Amino acid sequence: MKVLMVCLGNICRSPLAEGILQHKINTFNLDWEVQSAGTGNWHIGELPDSRSILTAQKHGIDITHQRGAQLKYSDLEEYDLIFAMDSSNYQNILRLAVRDEQRKKVHLIMNMIEPKENRSVPDPYWNDDGFELVYEMLDKACNAIIQKYGDDGIINTSSSNQSDSSH
Repeated sequence: MKVLMVCLGNICRSPLAEGILQHKINTFNLDWEVQSAGTGNWHIGELPDSRSILTAQKHGIDITHQRGAQLKYSDLEEYDLIFAMDSSNYQNILRLAVRDEQRKKVHLIMNMIEPKENRSVPDPYWNDDGFELVYEMLDKACNAIIQKYGDDGIINTSSSNQSDSSH
């Protein structure tokens, strides 16, 4: 399974989502790959925002190996699941899609825990206090992704919640 997390600049939300999901992939020894990208091109090659790095570190996750990348058409072919952080990025991803098969891969990440609510993960870039909230939202959504797609949905993520909160 190949998963892509997408936000606007690929420095705040999607790097956190990538790091959180990678941590869970490692914990459950899944044969998955996860990456992240932005719909914009402002931060290609850059580290994630320092506040995202610190928030991830607070929870025992290192995202300093990540570098900003821009979403490209080939991602719609390469990845099995593409998760957008908000409706604007969701629409931007869908604009790249030319086939229904590609469109079916694209989801709003918060719909994993609140189906059909179309809730966005807020962009914390302009709000220093927003990074922990974003982490908590993405952690729950990533648990739901693992639960739904990991080993046919038989993974118990409640033990993951306990281990993640101890960091």
